[in-house]
Amino acid sequence: MFLKSLIRKLFSTNDASPVLNGSSLSTDSDCSDEDHKAAKPSAFRDYPAFCTKMEPLVEEYHRNFNIRLPQIPFTPLISVILPVYNPEIQWLRAAIESVKNQLYSNWELCIADDASTNAGVKLLLEQYQQDNPNVRVVFRSENGHISHASNSALEIASGEYIALLDHDDEIPPHALARVVDCLNEKPDAALIYTDEDKIDENGVRTQPHFKSDWNPDLLLGQNFISHLGVYRLSQVRKVGGFRAGFEGAQDWDLALRISETIEPEQIEHIPEVLYHWRSVSGSTARDIDEKSYAHNAAKKAIEDHFKRNDITATLEPVDRYYWRPCYKHTSPTVAIVIPTRDRVELLQECIENILTKTNYRNYQIVVADNDSVEEATHNYFDTLESSGTEVLKVPGKFNYSRINNVAIHSRYEDVICLLNNDTNVINPEWLEELVMQAVRTEIGPVGAKLLYPHEHVQHAGIVLGVGGVGSEAFKFIHKTDDGYIHRAFLIGNYSAVTGACMAFRKSVWEDVGGFNEDDTPNAYSDVDFCIRCGVSGYRSLFTPYSLLYHNESASRGPDDSGEFEKATKYMYLRWGDKIKRDPFYNSNLTLDREDFTFAQGPRDYSTR
Repeated sequence: MFLKSLIRKLFSTNDASPVLNGSSLSTDSDCSDEDHKAAKPSAFRDYPAFCTKMEPLVEEYHRNFNIRLPQIPFTPLISVILPVYNPEIQWLRAAIESVKNQLYSNWELCIADDASTNAGVKLLLEQYQQDNPNVRVVFRSENGHISHASNSALEIASGEYIALLDHDDEIPPHALARVVDCLNEKPDAALIYTDEDKIDENGVRTQPHFKSDWNPDLLLGQNFISHLGVYRLSQVRKVGGFRAGFEGAQDWDLALRISETIEPEQIEHIPEVLYHWRSVSGSTARDIDEKSYAHNAAKKAIEDHFKRNDITATLEPVDRYYWRPCYKHTSPTVAIVIPTRDRVELLQECIENILTKTNYRNYQIVVADNDSVEEATHNYFDTLESSGTEVLKVPGKFNYSRINNVAIHSRYEDVICLLNNDTNVINPEWLEELVMQAVRTEIGPVGAKLLYPHEHVQHAGIVLGVGGVGSEAFKFIHKTDDGYIHRAFLIGNYSAVTGACMAFRKSVWEDVGGFNEDDTPNAYSDVDFCIRCGVSGYRSLFTPYSLLYHNESASRGPDDSGEFEKATKYMYLRWGDKIKRDPFYNSNLTLDREDFTFAQGPRDYSTR
């Protein structure tokens, strides 16, 4: 992905000048793609084996929690909210028993039966209420669907926090204990969510969803919070509980409304599967088409979120049940900055693609020339300048960060789009998409989806810690592959995006002090820039709806230059905590590959 090995090559005596590249991560030798992939560790997709590896860790946690419990300072009452309507008796019993079996005992189970027509449901609930003082049941006189039923359960809840449970799902015995440990570490938390998986009729667990930490842009396309969701009850009541008319996406709607009223620091993610969706015929876990109305309800919830926050945007459906926000803007001016040194055939193709395939018209192309020497290149520069393209001379030793800083400093446009000279436009909306995201005040760098010429992904966001400092998400998957839990097809936040195609407001660049010319002159400059933007409060964002080819060699040899080593050392010294634990990448996923397959065992799992 990124620029590592160009330092020596750029000034070599080889007749073919290299690409002036804007990225800075992975570099391999001149082997084929298949050779490259063969060198990677085998993908680990055996979830049953992963669960088996978890068992002794969970058992140790159980033992330690029982020992620690008397000394835990904060032991709030947690009200488990369980709306019920005609479930299979065996799955309802399993759901209730999973609460009764909790390690943490300070809970109450608040059940609202939504006028079930199955008499066995009422008998079972009455029996549980009679036998268990911390099981409370309200029987509704008429069916009102899940939002009304959930609100009925909320009315009888007296805990400081609520946990949401569906009537045929389960939570493992240590679920609430983990939540309480989280609350003791983060007492201000108002929304906690965990990872989840699916469980079938035979108790077989599959399809784990190992989630990102708080990812507000992903939440506008996918309800990644879902289960297990735990909320401060006072906050839920403050926003009015569940809303009728949002059935099928009522928890998505709640998460959006709660997140609007609290600080991001009050949203906590526990990276452990603490919820099992029952995957049986007729359940959403088995097939979303079983509840197709949920998609429309989600659209309504997201549109209401836009209205409440004065955001002018529309939604487009993605596949069967995801969403793509499209933001309105005022068509700001854009400077497309293309660093180059010779390689005129690449530059010419890149610029011709921009001119002929770009729908967005309010842009100015700026070629930042770093000491090109070939006559053909200078002749092409003359042609460009005569037709309105600007050529800025940036002489001196190659320093990618400096070249960009000089070029950006000279611009008056509102938005900067950095673009490698070895990229080619695929979809005409590529720049429109980058602009509509980059002009949002909370957004910093915006990265496009880049493909190799052989139609496999080169960049779909950057994950820190993969293979070292980091690597591109979903690298080498085919363009038709939606990636892990659809993230390759959805707009979302990442710790960084590549500088090979990156857009941002010039004011953001000014705010963070530009690119780091001293510590990351030619390696990790984009990653460092994105992280510094994050520290300053700007979210980095990946969008798959800006699509380009990137003709970067699919593999280049390891860079042993002192300059690269210096940049690597800087990255670990300054950003080591973020490299160790990327908040947008789950610690149960591998650091050996870019395809979001499982780690051989969970990283940093605490048994206390």
